[in-house]
Amino acid sequence: MAANLRKKGITLLKVAVSAALIYFIFTKIPFREVITAVKTANPLYLLGALLLFVASKFIAAIRLNLYFHKIAIPLGTGTNLRLYLLGMFYNLFLPGGIGGDAYKGYYLKQHFEVATKRVVAVLLLDRLSGLLLLFIFACILGFTLEAPALAPFRWLMLLCVPLGLLIFYLVYVRFFSYVLPIFWKTNLLSALVQLAQLLTVLLILRSLDISLNTYEYLFIFLISSIVSVIPLTIGGIGSRELVFLYGALWFGLEEERSVAISMIFFLITALVSLSGFWYHFQKPSPEVRK
Repeated sequence: MAANLRKKGITLLKVAVSAALIYFIFTKIPFREVITAVKTANPLYLLGALLLFVASKFIAAIRLNLYFHKIAIPLGTGTNLRLYLLGMFYNLFLPGGIGGDAYKGYYLKQHFEVATKRVVAVLLLDRLSGLLLLFIFACILGFTLEAPALAPFRWLMLLCVPLGLLIFYLVYVRFFSYVLPIFWKTNLLSALVQLAQLLTVLLILRSLDISLNTYEYLFIFLISSIVSVIPLTIGGIGSRELVFLYGALWFGLEEERSVAISMIFFLITALVSLSGFWYHFQKPSPEVRK
């Protein structure tokens, strides 16, 4: 009973934080202009953005299955993809109840004899691998930007690229040696995931007829993706838009179209996540790869 009340309380808090951030954003910029920008986006570019986002999630699912196989969970590709979609649905639409990662861990424990600690570890490593590559790409892009506020940190950002990889590698060696053989493969897949998502944002920019300040927008997107990982809002709603708003102010970009980019990216994420709705009722069968 207490646990259920706590989960409901967390859900309400996340809804409140998301609503407060959205309200704050639209006290700073006209809501109507943002919606107009979204409505006038070129649908062909948006279709391309959707397909690239789907590709990024397909690669991410492959990366996660590499971790599963390394801890003796021979999950079939089809089952893994369905489980991944279900996890996306839970993460976005049921944030205060059964989180996507929590459900994956529960599912695997139900169908495979594997230590809980190892399941939790690989789910965490999968997240951290994605976060690491977001950080690395943000550092690389930040180094290329001419913004005066970033100038004192340009070489530090470049130094953080090998330093971040080294620290992550040492963490693997010290605590997760059983998945060390796939360190480079999983991080390469993480790089492909983030590249696909950067291309997704590029097509969103083209759909809004934005051809200038491309690197600045991509940098803002990477920072917003890192911030959205913090579980304070529902699916990153509000926090991502806030970063886009202040990023636009910081770099002297158009605030309305900057927030529109974030909203379109969220709508694409929500559409793909919604495809996992079916598996909430028709749970993935525990098919294994032989």
